[in-house]
Amino acid sequence: MKKVIAIVAGGDSSEHDVSLRSAAGIDSWIDKDKYDVYIVEVSRQGWVAHLPNGKKSTVYRHNFSFKDEWGRDIRPDYAYITIHGTPGEDGILQGYFDLLNIPYSTSGVLVEAMTFNKFALNQFLKGFGVKVAEDVLVRQGQEVDAQQIVDKVGLPCFIKPNGGGSSFGVTRCKTLEGVLPAIEKAMEECPEVLIENELKGVEISNGVYKTKAGGMHVLPITEVVPKTDFFDYDAKYNGLVEEITPARLSEDTTKRVQALTAAIYDILGASGIIRIDYIISKNEAGNDVINMLEINTTPGMTATSFIPQQVRADGKDMKDVLNDIIADKLTSDL
Repeated sequence: MKKVIAIVAGGDSSEHDVSLRSAAGIDSWIDKDKYDVYIVEVSRQGWVAHLPNGKKSTVYRHNFSFKDEWGRDIRPDYAYITIHGTPGEDGILQGYFDLLNIPYSTSGVLVEAMTFNKFALNQFLKGFGVKVAEDVLVRQGQEVDAQQIVDKVGLPCFIKPNGGGSSFGVTRCKTLEGVLPAIEKAMEECPEVLIENELKGVEISNGVYKTKAGGMHVLPITEVVPKTDFFDYDAKYNGLVEEITPARLSEDTTKRVQALTAAIYDILGASGIIRIDYIISKNEAGNDVINMLEINTTPGMTATSFIPQQVRADGKDMKDVLNDIIADKLTSDL
């Protein structure tokens, strides 16, 4: 009998619908000759499995099972988590699947929780010499002094939810008067807000994954050239961006970025596919400086997302990559 893969999508953040688009991409690439595949949509309203006949079946959360179209009990053997945001990118679902002894595609609880918390991740990686932006954390209910923030990070600055993605709630703030409204906007997405100084330079993104059989695979780098003020939601999902893979970097900088990507993956003890975003700035001598922006542990997986672009540029097929990642945990954990 074929193993059952659940592509777990949706979630409780503004990225719910984006996640479902990623789930459709993953579903199109998983080898149906090897696996039976169901998309499981997670939300506060309930968990449902999407059946081949177009109907939905309630997922019983005590054991992650559901009924198929013929009324048979289905309990997935593996969860491919593609929720962008809570509860799939912050460690909550990972803990749930750990309790049920169901292997999954992402890193474990600690890595997911830390990479989802941008401020905590910055402080952790600083200790390993990774360059990040100057930042300030503001929590809901905390008294905020906009002048003190600007004195530390300068203007323009980026004000964003400390946990979240797809640029929801993000503002490129250019004035002192705009700081407090931008914090309020970000608070609508997350009770913690990160304020970072703006790093000038070339924005890039680099995917990586590792399997026991194949070792580390660092993918070609994508250069991001937004047509908007910054790489916001419209740039990401409405085509207002030019994405160049491989990026127009020198050979030396390309090697340094890819080496750093591999090093961060191992420092974290990550699993599955992750994507690390950077800004390449210049120092006083005119040399490239690599600054880490953030880490996406459940990166977008539509046909036009960065990871599929990079896989194609590397001469690989998404079907083979996903099969390798699934087999890595499925064979070792079961």
